Amino acid sequence: MPAPRPLDHIMVVSLEQAIAAPLADLGARVIKVERPGKGDFARHYDRRARGQASHFVWVNRSKESLALDIKEPNHLVVLRALIARCDVLVQNLAPGATARLGLDAATLRQTQPSLIVCDISGYGQDGPYRDRKAYDLLIQGEAGLVSVTGTPDTPSKTGNSIADIAAGMYAYSAILAAIIQRGKTGQGAHIDVSMLESLVEWMGYPLYYAMDGASPPERTGASHATIQPYGPYAVGDGGAVILGVQNEREWDRFCDQVLGHAELARDPRFDTIARRSENRQALRALILKVFAGLSTEQVGQRLDRAQIANARMNTMAEVWAHPQLQARGRLSTIGSPAGPLPAFLPPASQSGFAHHMGPVPQVGEHNEAILRELGMRL
Repeated sequence: MPAPRPLDHIMVVSLEQAIAAPLADLGARVIKVERPGKGDFARHYDRRARGQASHFVWVNRSKESLALDIKEPNHLVVLRALIARCDVLVQNLAPGATARLGLDAATLRQTQPSLIVCDISGYGQDGPYRDRKAYDLLIQGEAGLVSVTGTPDTPSKTGNSIADIAAGMYAYSAILAAIIQRGKTGQGAHIDVSMLESLVEWMGYPLYYAMDGASPPERTGASHATIQPYGPYAVGDGGAVILGVQNEREWDRFCDQVLGHAELARDPRFDTIARRSENRQALRALILKVFAGLSTEQVGQRLDRAQIANARMNTMAEVWAHPQLQARGRLSTIGSPAGPLPAFLPPASQSGFAHHMGPVPQVGEHNEAILRELGMRL
């Protein structure tokens, strides 16, 4: 018999679109309320995951799908009955939407004080930006991330939905904390998580770097604003190696054992971290000249022998087949409407239980079972 999971006793009702908190991994029963027919709009972003949307597959394994039109009175009655049985309500509808339906935290917790309500929004439940639309890219801009990311000529967003992820993870940790607190007091909680505040928290380094009117970190692509050499470098076989030299001891070894030019360590253009940063273009040209005559494997071997931190700039295909992830058994399989799909296990392995790796649901797949459980019909 499998070991119990930490949240096996917890029921979550999720009025969510796009990205939310992955409580199902820890055993919680997560019932995702979707619009009848098309469901969550994230189901239709693309068809890259064997006919299904990559975003949706990513964050919706192990959930049950209940298709309800919450603007219909009889559907709203079902939702209210379901919430009355649940421990946690997670919602990321537009601010004020749940209040208009009588499903806001203040109303629900009058009769259900143990309920934990987590509101996820772009800018929070109040303030002058409350009602602004908030997509991931927009929040990256408002939080200052785009201003310090990219090249000097091209501000860039990250390649994944980092604002959505930040908000989801803060919601996740806040809900877990509220469950622990409820175990002590018997009282639930109202949690207000904004994408903006979540991503601003992750911007701590550039914010402090630019305190009191100081200049912000320069946009340097995949390089580093103050440390050199640091970043990706092209290699003769068409590949690229990412490396980082953090101090003078490493710099000496890098010049001698990797570049084969020990004299560079004492070159007045490069003999301190500050000077290497000032003369980064000249230094980069020297490195690329040496690497042009080597393969990716050869450069990696030299860096390893010199004990210089390095990595490969992997493609998505190479990440799926990553030897470290394979060796640690991190790849699993989940079900989906299109059949089995690969899925990475949650990153925080624990010895006491196995994470829940259930299938991705179809829209309304669990309507019949949930309605029967409630003793209700639509």
